[in-house]
Amino acid sequence: MKTAMIKISVAALLCASAAFGAFAEEFTKGVVNKVDAKANKVTIKHEDLKNLDMPAMTMVFRVEDPALLERLKEGSKIEFVAERVNGKLTVTEVK
Repeated sequence: MKTAMIKISVAALLCASAAFGAFAEEFTKGVVNKVDAKANKVTIKHEDLKNLDMPAMTMVFRVEDPALLERLKEGSKIEFVAERVNGKLTVTEVK
């Protein structure tokens, strides 16, 4: 009985980790139009933001991490992750 419970627990854990992997952040391609370091904002012309159900457009995002903001330069082609953080569209990752 104990061995069966362990097998079930391991199977449940594997299923949960596989499901989590399916929801991994998806990077979106874009071009930085403007960086406003004082306001911690960046304007990006981007492709469809599938995780936010938004079509391609140019829009302003918040950037909470100052180190991330320093990496953004006007005219740069980037890949980024945007999420709703406290109700605000925010760039959370850039590569």
